[in-house]
Amino acid sequence: MLSFWEKKNFLNHDLIVVGGGIVGLSTAIQYKDIFPDHQVLVLEKGVFPSGASSRNAGFACFGSLTEILDDLEVLTKSEVLALVQKRYEGLLAIRQRFGDVHLDYKGDGGFELITEQELPALKRVEEINELLFPVFKQSVFSVLPDHQQLGFGSKVKAVIRNGFEGELDSGKFINSLWKACNEKGIKILTGAKVSELLAEEGLVQVNDQGEKINFKANQVLVCTNAFTPSLLPDMDIRPGRGLVMVTEPLPYQISWKGAFHYDKGYVYFRNIDNRLLLGGGRNMDFEGEETTDFGINPKVKNHLMEIMEKVIFPNAAPKVEMEWSGIMAFGMDKRPLVKKINPNLSIAVRLGGMGVAIGWQTGSELVNLINKS
Repeated sequence: MLSFWEKKNFLNHDLIVVGGGIVGLSTAIQYKDIFPDHQVLVLEKGVFPSGASSRNAGFACFGSLTEILDDLEVLTKSEVLALVQKRYEGLLAIRQRFGDVHLDYKGDGGFELITEQELPALKRVEEINELLFPVFKQSVFSVLPDHQQLGFGSKVKAVIRNGFEGELDSGKFINSLWKACNEKGIKILTGAKVSELLAEEGLVQVNDQGEKINFKANQVLVCTNAFTPSLLPDMDIRPGRGLVMVTEPLPYQISWKGAFHYDKGYVYFRNIDNRLLLGGGRNMDFEGEETTDFGINPKVKNHLMEIMEKVIFPNAAPKVEMEWSGIMAFGMDKRPLVKKINPNLSIAVRLGGMGVAIGWQTGSELVNLINKS
């Protein structure tokens, strides 16, 4: 049973955020920017953020050329431009707020490896540069003249450079968010799995050792991404598991740096501490990876291993030292889902695998939404 002190001091708040990942923490911080005297509580079911916030590859990206071309198949040009702008401005916002040093941000650019199948995309470089010009005021994509010098396998027919992308340390990003929450007096309870939302009463129920604890707030915000349907069924949200692997340190210096994309962005890799970080590949088994269960899919891992051995390091591939998975959320398109469910309950979910880029902006959009009401 709860003590007198617990009931008096821990249960009632102005705002409760369910989900302590990038979006949830970003939302709490920006809400406190506006309402510094309000009591804010963040409930996170894991010890660390449960989805992909501290499990991603650390790409500060907004979309490779072929990804943007794919988006144009389902969205209008203005919608694609708005999506890229939101991602890019989100990256600029977190860099300005927390600083490149604290994020371990490196602005070495993004690179997309083009195979025979993607060669037609080269003819559309100028078209996409024109589309994105209102945001960047200069050309974003260019074709490297001597891509063979990077040492990739023969399947790579061209490499496209994007000078506006970068990399960061995902753990340092979360640390920066935690520090900001602490400085603003935002309470974060980890290991607090929400079992039920009683939205009309403004109650959020957590089971603790068999006891139901009801936290109460004027506003409840759900930022649980792929795990949202467990609380709010019938949402257009599909989970997508992502695999990330890191090799042993290489005995020689990797000659390239930057954030690399392959296979229309489904595969990505970078150099971290002279190790290869390699991830993605869920397109090898979309059905199998549409899950909220953490784990390693052999089809996906074998696909990534083949890319490492035949494309990235065709002469001597290093050994994998560690591997993990993260859970992302997707919908009919890649736009986040930010909406009011009722006067007391709102959501900001479905980041489309771009949480690093748009998590902060999505939190800002959610705060603006509830501030207007």
